[in-house]
Amino acid sequence: MQVEQLTLNRDGLTLHGTLYGEADASLVVLIHGFPDTPHSWDHVYPLLVKAGYQVFVPWLRGYTQDSVNRQAHYGLASALADLAAWLELLKAKERLKNKAHLVGHDWGAAIAMSFASGQSEALHSMSLLAVPPIPNLKDIVKAIPNFPRQLYMSSYMLLMQSRFAEQVLSRNNAGFVEKIWRKWSPTWNFTESDFSPTRAAFQNPNIAWAATRYYHNLFAVLNSDNLRANRHLLSPVTTPTLALAGLDDGCMNIRLHQALAQTSYFPQGIESVYVPGCGHFLQAEQPNIIAQYLIQHFQKTDRST
Repeated sequence: MQVEQLTLNRDGLTLHGTLYGEADASLVVLIHGFPDTPHSWDHVYPLLVKAGYQVFVPWLRGYTQDSVNRQAHYGLASALADLAAWLELLKAKERLKNKAHLVGHDWGAAIAMSFASGQSEALHSMSLLAVPPIPNLKDIVKAIPNFPRQLYMSSYMLLMQSRFAEQVLSRNNAGFVEKIWRKWSPTWNFTESDFSPTRAAFQNPNIAWAATRYYHNLFAVLNSDNLRANRHLLSPVTTPTLALAGLDDGCMNIRLHQALAQTSYFPQGIESVYVPGCGHFLQAEQPNIIAQYLIQHFQKTDRST
């Protein structure tokens, strides 16, 4: 397999990503979420390459030591700009010749939705893992009965606003982050090998701090860049979309996901799949199944575009 390590310098930071596969293949971009690293895709990208795709897997800014600067911005707005810059770099290297398939998990899904809202013409398809697509406001209102439970499941975001959050996440070898994994994926008996890349990242207080800033800036709407990115996030999805979720997800209320991801809300086409025996980190828990659904979605949209 052809492998190339890429770097991108932005805002005084050095960003990293890895490109797998042959240059003449269609491009897939896999974006990780919180609290996680690109290693959650380690058993997915080889299957996508085997199916005939080239795959780019970036690190989110702030998840490597040389992409942390306490004066830099970490959040949806900067992540969107980073993604656009990565795609421009791939075009310059002649690795992106037309459109890409964009896949995001957790924060990666939010980034994917925001990007697709503003630049749908750059995408063949979008796939969202663990986070539902956003319908029109009138359809969101119909799902209100499912919101109270989601507010409880999302209460960890309050911790992310605290100035103590980085210490909580990083202390005891990222023991709190390990507890998050067990709560969010309760049926996954993950090994130390599965968790060690995330432990290595989050036991660094600087990385833990940067990861919390994504949540802080989500609510810092007096900043015009944050507000603009949030508006994109809340804009209805117009890209052909696959929504994947684990039925045992301890972070996402599956009933809310099902209420939002209804086919009738998305005339451009959406497919929702709920994977049994799977929690929040579904691409790491069931990589073969997830890769199969992704490939089917890519092939379907390749034929229609």
